[in-house]
Amino acid sequence: MITLYRVFSGDVILSKSRDFLRSFLFLSILYSFTLVWGLLCLLAFFLPYNMRFRMVSCWNRSVIWLAKTICGIQYQISGYENLPDEPVILLSKHQSAWETIFLLYAMRRPVVFVMKKELLHIPFFGWTLSLLRMIPIDRSHGTIAFRKVIEKGRERLKQGLWITIFPEGTRTGVGERIKYKNSGTRLAIETQTKVIPVALNSGECWPRNSFIKKQGIITVSIGPLISPEGKSPESMMSEVETWIESEMCRISPHAYSNTNERWEEEK
Repeated sequence: MITLYRVFSGDVILSKSRDFLRSFLFLSILYSFTLVWGLLCLLAFFLPYNMRFRMVSCWNRSVIWLAKTICGIQYQISGYENLPDEPVILLSKHQSAWETIFLLYAMRRPVVFVMKKELLHIPFFGWTLSLLRMIPIDRSHGTIAFRKVIEKGRERLKQGLWITIFPEGTRTGVGERIKYKNSGTRLAIETQTKVIPVALNSGECWPRNSFIKKQGIITVSIGPLISPEGKSPESMMSEVETWIESEMCRISPHAYSNTNERWEEEK
């Protein structure tokens, strides 16, 4: 029994050491690459938008490849056939920085994010974001911020771009559930744009606020189109939330089955 315990403990220590070394190598390359690529992308300022997007998004593709190659973080997508060839609003689960990198380039059309304006102040990284028609907002200015989302969102949709909003408003831990905010569905109703719910479990491999990246497979599940016709922001978001949280029980049953049961009891 003692021997088995020692073997098990040794395996755990070895696994954690391996994760640490992989994460250290990955982040070292990532920061160096971001510095160089950020400087190069500044040269793209005068290029047409589509060329700028392709150039900047090479960083995103490279980071996802590095995470796969060094840290063993792979991904699988289900429901890709649900993506239309028309402007839509993506309402996505938010567990990690991983999806902000992945979703930008992996959809059928260029994607912009509604994001906190502070991200634009990050050297090199923020500078490249400013080239991509993002919708930065000051979250402390509630009504004013939402007016900007409507104004800029309408503009971006007319340009044929997709908009991604995280209705939880912040990254959540694996198995955690918080109230969804209605800004995404309010934008959908104001612009009469369909939304697509997205469930994912990136936090299991790329945890929020964690140095360590873990080997595994991230599942990205893309839901069916949801029309705003005849719906209120609340009822539409309820439909989005129900789909996402039900899907989380499917792709991460070990983390979400009990969470959703407790949520329903507390409502």
